[in-house]
Amino acid sequence: MRGIGLLLLLVVTLGLAGCAPKTKFLKYRGPEVTQVQVHKTDRKMYLIHKDRVLKSYDVGLGFAPEGHKQFEGDGKTPEGSYFITHKNPNSRFHLSLGISYPNEADRAFAEAQGKSPGGDIFIHGGPRRPTTARDWTEGCIAVSDKEMEVIYSMVKPGTPIHILP
Repeated sequence: MRGIGLLLLLVVTLGLAGCAPKTKFLKYRGPEVTQVQVHKTDRKMYLIHKDRVLKSYDVGLGFAPEGHKQFEGDGKTPEGSYFITHKNPNSRFHLSLGISYPNEADRAFAEAQGKSPGGDIFIHGGPRRPTTARDWTEGCIAVSDKEMEVIYSMVKPGTPIHILP
């Protein structure tokens, strides 16, 4: 009788485990991502190991994507060389990777104009509400939530990111 109870408990436990949602924290065991490139005109992001593209993604940008971000609220996505600062597991947009914008030159330019350069630029998941706009962020780089889970697992803080026109 005791054996049947243990067997029943095991079956129920395994059945419930199969219903558990998949975690958003994937494990990546492939080649290191040595740089990220974003090509704004093509709306493409590439995760690169040395000179080989590991993954590519279609991206959304800031709501006014042409040109380099200069000021807070301008809706532009920065252009230039930066690095991934940190991983944010509690992002408003599923998961996110911080980008080191603004750099010293960005701050100096905005300051000379008497304005703020803005900040909080990320690679992040999709919007909470559906949108038909291709470029909808405040200046960030957006992908789908599922894509963000893969990117989040592959890219480490300190990785260079080159955002090209």
